[in-house]
This record gives sequence, structure tokens and C-alpha cells, in this order.
Amino acid sequence: MPRLNYQIIFHVMGLLLLCNGAFMLLAVLISWFYQDGVTLEISSAALITLFIGILLMFSTRGHRKEVKKREGYIIVTFGWIFMALSGTLPYIISESIPQFHNAFFETMSGYTTTGASILNDIESIPDGILFWRSLTHWIGGMGIIVLAIAILPLLGIGGMQLFAAEAPGPNADKLKPRITDTAKRLWLIYVSYTVAETILLRIAGMSFFDAINHSLSTLSTGGFSTKNISVAYWNDQPLIQYIIILFMVLAGSNFVLSYFSFKGRIQKVLHDDEFKWYILFIAVFTVLASVLIYFEADITLSQIDHPMVWGEAESAFRHALFQVISIITTTGFVTADYTMWTPFLTLVFFGLFFLGGSAGSTSGGVKVMRHIIMIRNGMTEFRRSLHPNAILPVRFNGKSVSHDIVFNILGFFILYMLAFIIGSVVFGGMGLDFETAIGGAASSLGNIGPALGALGPVNNYDILPVFGKYWSAFLMLIGRLELFTVLIILTPYFWRNH
Repeated sequence: MPRLNYQIIFHVMGLLLLCNGAFMLLAVLISWFYQDGVTLEISSAALITLFIGILLMFSTRGHRKEVKKREGYIIVTFGWIFMALSGTLPYIISESIPQFHNAFFETMSGYTTTGASILNDIESIPDGILFWRSLTHWIGGMGIIVLAIAILPLLGIGGMQLFAAEAPGPNADKLKPRITDTAKRLWLIYVSYTVAETILLRIAGMSFFDAINHSLSTLSTGGFSTKNISVAYWNDQPLIQYIIILFMVLAGSNFVLSYFSFKGRIQKVLHDDEFKWYILFIAVFTVLASVLIYFEADITLSQIDHPMVWGEAESAFRHALFQVISIITTTGFVTADYTMWTPFLTLVFFGLFFLGGSAGSTSGGVKVMRHIIMIRNGMTEFRRSLHPNAILPVRFNGKSVSHDIVFNILGFFILYMLAFIIGSVVFGGMGLDFETAIGGAASSLGNIGPALGALGPVNNYDILPVFGKYWSAFLMLIGRLELFTVLIILTPYFWRNH
């Protein structure tokens, strides 16, 4: 096995830090515009990040321009960690979050689009810092690595290994043969959706600042809000919540399908197996939750504000729809405390923690495609037991799925559940109760945000001990990067030279 090309690794790290510093400058503009008193602090954070990025790129300018599989895994994993470390600077320098472990947790939660927070009074945080907080979602949503791929050709570096390691989901559909064209088109769709949602939310009654922040969080399926009670702040404005619902659905679906829609190839979207099941899951669980909420009158009246804005039935439907989509897409916005909607619904929502959105979306979790293939493989095994000599392939979108892909998905699911069990046990060892431990592990690993128990929708993660915050951040990272990307570099074989 050839030696690692460390120079290219640090060169790309420098590029990522340059991107991060440039995004911080946007937060500087917001801070200056709203005169929030921390413009100098955010500027200092941006300059430090840019300086380190330039230093890394300059010192490795003689690198060999080749990124292989091992370099790709290292760049993605440590790139995310470098981004999180530099992303803490605006919080620490401004003293909005002075403790490093809290700042690191908040930043990792941002980049991994988890949306879990340790902040107890979000509305007291300066506007520039809140914007940076939402921006970390947006950067991590589509993936800073995918953004870098669009730039790497300018430096003479191929980006396929980075795309393979970073792209969420079991497949990485390419819109165009050139990987850089794919990255650019995905980002164009991403930006367009963000602008569209911002405009619609502003028209519906949100302030521009709230609109842009919630758009950044929605399209990244992140969940950071500018309000202490999240989107429940607008429970008396149903139109705002329906707009967010629409864009959560779009963000949780495969962005390649959005591209096909814009090209007029609607039939390709309607016939996509994953999209059909994705919508079906949303519909079934929404109807179930709506009925239970509506017929539990005390829940409707006590747990949902303003139930009579458009009528009690509409209120039950809207809050059920919002929370189901928020959990399935792993966005994590909150309009009500779903843990108060009967123990049965609490179990249903806990089950949704393991569903996830579509492959090729900004969602976390297991992903709908994997569930479909696992279920179909299980049904096929039943048929094989009756007809052992028959050739019975697993099909997806009318095509046969290779055994390698099936085994990869089964292996991923086993590893995912093992990570959940270990994550829960570690949380339990810190003294957390059973409900909080399993909820925190499932939510962190699935990049969801709100969990159960003491980490439920109306609480936050500040109750975790220092090690608990680092452990939760680790689960967020391996969940966001699909387990294999991070865990493979923890094996001795990965680092062995042959």
C-alpha cells in the first residue's frame, strides 16, 4: 500500500479553512448591519481562520496532485473536525459560548446538521453569532467537501474520492459525467431553494433575519432556530409553518430528483421508488398522529398553542404533519412537545429517529432507500426458502440490486444499530436515565436534535456532562458521514503501509 500523500491532505484542509473563513465574513456583515456589538470578534475569528488556511495551502503548494481513497477518507473526516474547531472561534472570542466543550458541541451540531443545542437563552445571543450558527448548518448540509470539489479542478486536483466519502446515502447519483458539474448543480439547487424559502417566509410575516436563518436551517435539515421555543413561536401563523413544511420535504428528498423536476422530467420523480415510499411514510404517520392528537382533547388544547387559528382539526393535522416531517427529515424543528402526545406516539416518534430522509438529500439517519432494500431482501429470502433454486433478485427502481450493495446496506444497518447500542450504554454510564440515554444516542447518531426524556423537544443538551457533550459530538460526526468514513480510519489496517 503506497504511503499517504500528507501534503495534499493538509493542502485541502487549508482550502476548507479558507472556505470557512469566507463564510465567517458573511456573519461579519450581518453583525455590522445589525450593530450587535460583536463585529470585531467575528472579524478576528474570520481572519485567524483565513490565516491558518492560507498558511496550510502555501506550505504545501508543492504537493502531488492526487487524492486516493485513503486520502479521501482522512480529508473528509479530519476536514469536518478542522471545520468544527475553527467554527468555535466566533463563539469563544465573542464569549457567546465561552467554554470550549460547549462551543465545540454547538459547532459540531451545526456542521453535522443535528440542531442539538446547549444554549438556554437563544434570543439573547448577538445576531451575527446566531447567523453564523445557522450558517454552519447550511455549510454542512450539502457538504463543504462537495463545495470544495467544485473548486479543486482549479487547483489541478481530482475530487472523486472526496465525493465518494462525503456524499450522503448508499448511492451518489451523478447528474453529469464530470463530478465538478454535479457539485455545482447541487449547490445551485441548494442556493435557489434557500433564496425561495427566505422570500416566502418574509412575505408570510417573518422578519428578514428570522427568514434567512430558518431557511438556512431548513434546507440543511438542521433545526437551529432564532427563538427559544423554535418554530412554536409562530404557532399563531400557520402559513409560516406550512412553508417550512414544504421546504423540509424538498430538503429531505433526493436533490437529483429536484434537478430532474426542473428539467421537466416529472415522470422520473413520480416513478422513483424511494420518493414514493418517502411520501407514503410521511402520509401514514401524519394521519396516525393527527387522529390521536385530535381525539385527545386535553393534548390538543394544552400542548398546542392557538388551536383555534384555523380550527382544531387543522391544528392537530398541522402539528402532526410538522413534527413527523421534522423527525423523518432529521430537521428537528419543534412546534409542540411530541413526548406529551401519549406514550404510544412517543414510541412512534422514537421509531422515526431510525428512518431518515432520502439518499442524496441533506437528511441524516439510515435513509429510506436502505429500509426499502432491506425489506425487499427480507421478503426475497422468504421466497428463496420456498424456491431454493430460483433466481430471485432484489429490485429497486425496476433494476436488480447487486449482492454487494445489499450486503453493504445490511452491514451498515448492523453497524448503525451497534453504534446506537454502544452510544446508549455510554450515556447510561454517565448517569442518564434509560429514556434520555436511548433518545440522546438515537438523536445524535441520526442528526435529529430533539430526543426523549431530559433531552426532549422543550429541553436542550446543556444537562450533559463535559464528556457526554464530546461523546454526543462523536456520534453526530459518524452519523453525518455514514459511519464507514469515520470508523474505517480507526482501524489499524487503514494506517498500515504494505
